[in-house]
Amino acid sequence: MVAGWIVLRRNMKSNMMAASDEGVAMATKADPPTNIAELPLIDFELPKWLVEPAVSSCRLFNTALDFIFYDVPTLRSALREKDAPMRARNEKPPSRIIDFDALRNPEGSLLLINATIAPYVHRYESVEKYLDSPYQETRDVDIATITGVGSSALGSAALAWDISAALKKPVLAIVPGYGVADVVLQGLGGWFAFGLHDFLGSKTRIQTGLAMAAPKTARIGRGLAASTPQEPTVRGAPIFRYGSGSSDALHALLEDRATPFRLLVGHSKGALQINNAIQSLPAERTQGLCVVTLGCPIAEDVPGVDYHQYLGLFDALGQLNAWGHPADHWPPTWHSTNPVLPPAMAAGEMTSESVRDRSGATPRAARLRTQP
Repeated sequence: MVAGWIVLRRNMKSNMMAASDEGVAMATKADPPTNIAELPLIDFELPKWLVEPAVSSCRLFNTALDFIFYDVPTLRSALREKDAPMRARNEKPPSRIIDFDALRNPEGSLLLINATIAPYVHRYESVEKYLDSPYQETRDVDIATITGVGSSALGSAALAWDISAALKKPVLAIVPGYGVADVVLQGLGGWFAFGLHDFLGSKTRIQTGLAMAAPKTARIGRGLAASTPQEPTVRGAPIFRYGSGSSDALHALLEDRATPFRLLVGHSKGALQINNAIQSLPAERTQGLCVVTLGCPIAEDVPGVDYHQYLGLFDALGQLNAWGHPADHWPPTWHSTNPVLPPAMAAGEMTSESVRDRSGATPRAARLRTQP
């Protein structure tokens, strides 16, 4: 019965994505008028100066939650220690992700994290500019991460830092943008039903409706998505082709980079965003790709991808949103990756273990023996 439900869900989602792609294609051409777009709703749109502070406040609230779900203490202490010599010389330290302005900023970004080489953090606010960057480090990185619902630059950097320190390699953290559509989804139980909202394509529908009725409002928190090459728009506001701005950004990076990614790590809803991003990629862009999920198993239906999926025995939130997808590993943990709040998932160790399993060609049947 579970297998039949998974097949039914996959077929329904494929049909919904096809319909969404058709709508996106129409929007990209010339934003043709619709019955909704013809209404003078834009005249009643709230001004940006009134909406943006409210969205920033919600983002700041989610930043506080990042202290629960990600290893923020280690990140802060590590950056403080590494920045100390520059502070002693009264120089501006390069790491700005822990400043108040960065924590409340609703716009998404790309953070290139390297726990071993200064300046440790590079920030990019445009996907297109990142792809066109002349710097070698933007091409060398082959690991990308996405965090969960509403995570800020702080949580995204903390997860990437954990993995970078464990693997001794640079990691690209995709910081999810946070707009009005995210506020609405959280009000609809986004923390506890992100699997359901992902299946229904709720964020795409809400974002598209906002773009039609209130385009200025719909642009708030969508800076990263808007910078994605060929991102479709309605009235100048970006809408989503793959379910979220993070998925659109990752899809563009996977498709357009000269050097393909080899490892993707997603925690919580980030795992679903990775799944959405890789679904429609050409086979040559997914061949040999390794996907590690923490706290939310996804369908293993993309050819050429090696999946390693972890779901805690005490992770009720992850199990609620798994939708019948099996995990390879069941560690005795809950949903958090912050070791200060045990029993937490060791993101760095689990990713390292997955890389070792992949290098040793451990068969899936052997990995499944770790299930309860």
